[in-house]
Amino acid sequence: QVQLVESGGGSVQPGGSLRLSCAASGSILSFTEMAWYRQAPGKPRVRVAQLTRGGATTYAASVKGRFTISRDNAKNMVHLQMNSLKPDDTALYYCNGVRNSDHALGPWGQGTQVTVSS
Repeated sequence: QVQLVESGGGSVQPGGSLRLSCAASGSILSFTEMAWYRQAPGKPRVRVAQLTRGGATTYAASVKGRFTISRDNAKNMVHLQMNSLKPDDTALYYCNGVRNSDHALGPWGQGTQVTVSS
């Protein structure tokens, strides 16, 4: 069982940047894919960025060109670089992954808060 812990959130002005980190207690290679999700108050949780074990990336249309997901297998970490932030990006951000063992998502952690406002 691999635990994931998010960090790096904060408050920024529109147009600013943040880099989120997801630290895994074990090898991230135990996941067939890793992803970042976000949930704004009163709205459903949505996936914004995905990284497969093979290195392919996909992004939600709302963040394409602004967000970049990356990984460091040696450090068992996944990152989300967020640039040109908008107020609509305000949400609680989570990382999670589909496990090799059972093809299911792991448990949700506490997430890290991102707030974009003037």
